[in-house]
Amino acid sequence: MKNQKIIIFISVVVSLFLLCYSNSYPKAVRENLVKAKGNKSELLNAIHHFKTKGDSLQLDALYYLIGNMEDHLYSEVGFFDSTETEIEFNVLDYDNYDSIIVKLNQIEDEFGELHYGRLKLDLDLETITSELLIENIEFAFKSWEESTWSKNITYNDFKENILPYRGSNEPIEHWRKELQTKYTGISSELKDSNDLIEVAKFINQDIKSWFKFDPRFYLHPTDQGYSEMCKTGLGRCEDMTNLAIYAMRANGIPVTSDYTPHWADTGNNHAWNAILTPDGEAIPFMGCESDPTTYKLRTKMAKAYRKTYSKQYDNLAFKLKEWEKAPGWLSGKYYTDVTKQYTSVSDVRLEFSEIPDSVRFAYLCVFNSGDWKAIHWSEIVDNSVLFSDMGVDIAYLPMFYIDEELIQADNPFILQNNGALTELTLDKNSIHDISLVSTTQKTIAQATEGKIITFLKEEKEYEFFYWNDEWISLGSKIASKQPMLFENVPIGCLYWLVEKDSRKEERIFTIENGKQIWW
Repeated sequence: MKNQKIIIFISVVVSLFLLCYSNSYPKAVRENLVKAKGNKSELLNAIHHFKTKGDSLQLDALYYLIGNMEDHLYSEVGFFDSTETEIEFNVLDYDNYDSIIVKLNQIEDEFGELHYGRLKLDLDLETITSELLIENIEFAFKSWEESTWSKNITYNDFKENILPYRGSNEPIEHWRKELQTKYTGISSELKDSNDLIEVAKFINQDIKSWFKFDPRFYLHPTDQGYSEMCKTGLGRCEDMTNLAIYAMRANGIPVTSDYTPHWADTGNNHAWNAILTPDGEAIPFMGCESDPTTYKLRTKMAKAYRKTYSKQYDNLAFKLKEWEKAPGWLSGKYYTDVTKQYTSVSDVRLEFSEIPDSVRFAYLCVFNSGDWKAIHWSEIVDNSVLFSDMGVDIAYLPMFYIDEELIQADNPFILQNNGALTELTLDKNSIHDISLVSTTQKTIAQATEGKIITFLKEEKEYEFFYWNDEWISLGSKIASKQPMLFENVPIGCLYWLVEKDSRKEERIFTIENGKQIWW
């Protein structure tokens, strides 16, 4: 009993000491130490290490990492059928992307529609080790302080764009020491060892010699970790940007991943890298593929965003009430808008005549892979919204998000190059006949005998739609060598011609002077 009282007394004293000691931590650090649960001791070990070391700047960097660590995670994901049975699936078991699609269709025919499901969730706060944190910080400072090309990079830029231990939602692993050691001594191989861009090109040339893009990894359920990328040598654009982030941050180069969640004039999305120079310029490149100063983004984007490690308190996530939901990734805390660094932009102000009860936000959407997808948000003030820095020469649809569904808020419009809005208002009282020659943007050529060349697949069935709060069918036809004629088509709206059983990658268009104008 006496020994037990002594143990209790010591525990109380230690607890009081830790409480007083922890009060010296920044508020965000204190909060995340609580959220770390059983992993709190690992974070405290790292703090103790840098306090004992007496390096106040490295300790501040640790506080920065811990204070912004909430919601950074790795989620292991798998395929599940309609009965919630996991389907064993490895993209490398197939020769190409198309063969994977064939196999998935066969599985769905047999077991019902497939969907992704979470197998395991690793929150950084609950899993990261003090060893990884200490190694990451010390080697990050070593590269920043000792590299000749890093001498003009500020501490704030270092924290955001060199220091972080992860690139996206991949498994966290040790990579910094190995990749720093690999490129030790490269100064002797450079014309100008002070040139950040030359160093980045050198490293990118090396990693693209062994890591390649492979579309099969579109169906890999998660971003790969460093060890898996080293093993496969293959990946999608998120893997390529992460590998470039590892290799360059390990060597004191401030590199980030920029992305567009939904292209504005085609399907899918994209992520790429950018070097952030000391004078604030963002120089895009594609890790493992295209070098800085040579890389071009050739597809229209309504929005470009930058992944950040630190919380961005102007984001929608910090404005939503507990009961409010937002479309997908827009509720994220760790991104910032960089659209005007990549394309011409204009602000868009809209007035709504009617707003549903309890709706506080509106969204601008682009058409992507058969659906309208939210690309930006704005808070509604006096029935008005302001969408900042929108890419121009793009078709948009304003929408509300109600019961976790996007609902049209107003008519679609074209944001012209000069910032003017051309509203697309259906005129049911006016109809015309139109001839269609393609489902996507093509250069419409004239044959020698003066006939229009079509780009439709002969004998294939196509369905024609117009937009009026939803896609409304005007019927289906079989394609021939001639343009496909549809009669009595309403005027003034968006249209969509879709091949039967396609992947819905066909583009929307308007009709001007009898021709298809693509958006």
